[in-house]
Amino acid sequence: MNPDDLKSIEMQRQALLDQLTAAETALRTGLHTHGFGSTARTHMERALAHIQEAYIAINEINRARTVEQLVNDLVRVQQVMDTVTRGRSQRI
Repeated sequence: MNPDDLKSIEMQRQALLDQLTAAETALRTGLHTHGFGSTARTHMERALAHIQEAYIAINEINRARTVEQLVNDLVRVQQVMDTVTRGRSQRI
């Protein structure tokens, strides 16, 4: 690859990272908006996790999880959180 090709690829990478940053900012703002219910919030949280994983995939090649791995990890975390929440409510 010649230097111009490398420069073009880096410019595209930076543009994509800027777009991901903008999307992350918008989602974080949306998480503080009330009145749309837990389903919308859950989708925004999951979208935020995907954006963060995309950022890793772009910056750290071969370090990002596949979409399936990420979803499985998120499901496991949710299961743990549900178990903790149930345990707390049973003690009250």
